[in-house]
Amino acid sequence: MDSSEIVSRSFSELDPEMAYRLWRLRADVFVVEQDCVYPDLDGRDLEPGTRHVFAHEDGEPTAYLRILAEPDGVVRIGRVCVAPTHRSAGLAGRLMTAALDEIGDGASVLGAQAHLREWYERFGYVVDGPEYDEDGILHVPMRRPAAA
Repeated sequence: MDSSEIVSRSFSELDPEMAYRLWRLRADVFVVEQDCVYPDLDGRDLEPGTRHVFAHEDGEPTAYLRILAEPDGVVRIGRVCVAPTHRSAGLAGRLMTAALDEIGDGASVLGAQAHLREWYERFGYVVDGPEYDEDGILHVPMRRPAAA
């Protein structure tokens, strides 16, 4: 089990150094490791409803995801990543659990890399449309229905 502390912050609650370290982790995983050239800094990190949920050890981010409030009222989880040095220790699952605790009983959606579909199903997500290519990686839209 990974010993990283998990926290949730709005953009205004992030100090500049932590924000830099979080964006660096995202770039290292998505742009460099997965070879996806895309505009990671899309403006959504600054939105008032966005939550940055991340794990860190001694101020160094080990995993990250963001929670977005979509215009239609649904919540979107995105940018889920774990530093290579902290993979296979259950950290991604802890991060998702923290995010879902924060979301509560409302519906949420995400675009899962297709090979991770079954992993997201463990958290109550179901496929909600056909596979699609995003930056050369197959993804599948998934939805977690609101609790009854």
